Amino acid sequence: MLSAAARAFLLSRRVAHLATADGAGVPHVVPVCFALAGDSAYVTVDEKPKSGRRLRRLANLAVNPACCLVADRYDEDWARLGWVMLHGRAEILADGDEHDAAQALLRARYVQYRAMALGALPVIALRIARATSWGDLAPEP
Repeated sequence: MLSAAARAFLLSRRVAHLATADGAGVPHVVPVCFALAGDSAYVTVDEKPKSGRRLRRLANLAVNPACCLVADRYDEDWARLGWVMLHGRAEILADGDEHDAAQALLRARYVQYRAMALGALPVIALRIARATSWGDLAPEP
């Protein structure tokens, strides 16, 4: 489902954009930190000032679990442009083994998370149903 080139490209990106929509289909897109494991992408709620469990992305996913995550590369040399988009349905993980493993992956990937108390905060698990890509997915030169 997710090619080796697409997975490598995603893992080389530090930020992606998570798109959700509410029950009426009104879109909402936010930049996020993310991690991959198997056929899932993970995004945690963190301690930055915001409304915690009342985040719009969580409210949207509660009524409409369809979502996508896109990571891209912009370059002034347009031959280097590329992106990977993951389509799927999300589950909100409040606790448990997968929740804890996802947060461990995120802490390993982002040093800023290591000092945060994430244990009681939810994790979005995007179950990848389809991946699409475009452009140059080759590693940085």
